Amino acid sequence: MKISVIASTKPQYIANKDEFENLSGHCAGVCYMQDNFDKILDEEASKTARRIKQTKMSGHHSVYDHPTVSLYLEDIPKALAIVLNNEKQYTTSEKSARYTKMILKDDEQKLYDKWLDIFKKLIKEDYQQKYPSYFTDLKVEKLAQENARYLISIFTPTSMVYSTTYRQLNNIFHMMQNEINKEEEKQNEFYKLLKPAMQDFCEAILKTTPYIDENINSNSKSKKLSLIKNDKIFSYFGDVYSINYNSSFAYFAQAQRHRTINYNFNLLDKPQFYVPPILKNHNDLVEEWERDCQKQVKEFPQGMLISINEMGVFDDFILKMMERKCSFAQLEINQQTNQILKEYVEGLEKINHPRADEMKKYQKGARCTFENFKCTAPCGFIEGINETRQI
Repeated sequence: MKISVIASTKPQYIANKDEFENLSGHCAGVCYMQDNFDKILDEEASKTARRIKQTKMSGHHSVYDHPTVSLYLEDIPKALAIVLNNEKQYTTSEKSARYTKMILKDDEQKLYDKWLDIFKKLIKEDYQQKYPSYFTDLKVEKLAQENARYLISIFTPTSMVYSTTYRQLNNIFHMMQNEINKEEEKQNEFYKLLKPAMQDFCEAILKTTPYIDENINSNSKSKKLSLIKNDKIFSYFGDVYSINYNSSFAYFAQAQRHRTINYNFNLLDKPQFYVPPILKNHNDLVEEWERDCQKQVKEFPQGMLISINEMGVFDDFILKMMERKCSFAQLEINQQTNQILKEYVEGLEKINHPRADEMKKYQKGARCTFENFKCTAPCGFIEGINETRQI
């Protein structure tokens, strides 16, 4: 076997459109290649240009997935980041509200600061005193941030590096344009709220990149943004699975990063909110939390519950458990993963599926209890290992 590098990312370099198209045109020639790739690279430019035109017109756009671009997006609403992160293929690195403090409006900042102090106090009382070496002041701070951010708007600006392909960037651009141009009565409520941000995104892409091409377009296959699905989707468990449940926006943003699993959501008819488990032994705090969430309802707080459908295959759900059944994982996604696991096992047992016993093995505790997992950073936190933690 011989391996050659025919393209690579060069930091701080902006490829022009011709470079993207020539790479795609050369790759398209591989399908009918009589000799080797070097011969394609040496062919006359007119031959490559004809192939580029032919692939665009015929809808054979997969060759335009070979070139990739990395974008740094500043002040993008978290909600629009969720839209982008639901479209495959991509890689993203995003400023985290779990680990950093976001720029908030004055009223929102006051609520956030109030609950940040409350969570720090509760975590210190319930966990730091018992596990001082594990629950350092820094860890307490980060866990308090993780919980306080449930109050901040899903439209809070964030920053991210977003890498995708030449073709996918065009698909996203055109799908957003289609959503923007929909008749008012046909627009989904969530997308309607995002319409100004979608317009800003499309205008910025046109202004700062040379890569948008009307002929590389998802319209020919009637492809739409995948985040919102209005169709009724049923639950099913077998070699493939589908499950419906309610969780928060914050959960969804974490879960959709499992790119082999498909996610979509719809808004609930009546606003409901995630209540961090550490509050549940304090009725007065639960009531106060729900009042403060209601104050934020028009801002769509990240703790607002949504109706989620998750759809994937058996082995990819196991990979999800490898990531999320851990004391370092966000508590909500850890607990929701366990609930899905419970329902998955029950569903497999109902149909006498031969892999039911295999799935049951993952119910013993966190991933460090799995036979096929070796933890490289043991936490020593027993409530995290047996999955009874409240933080």
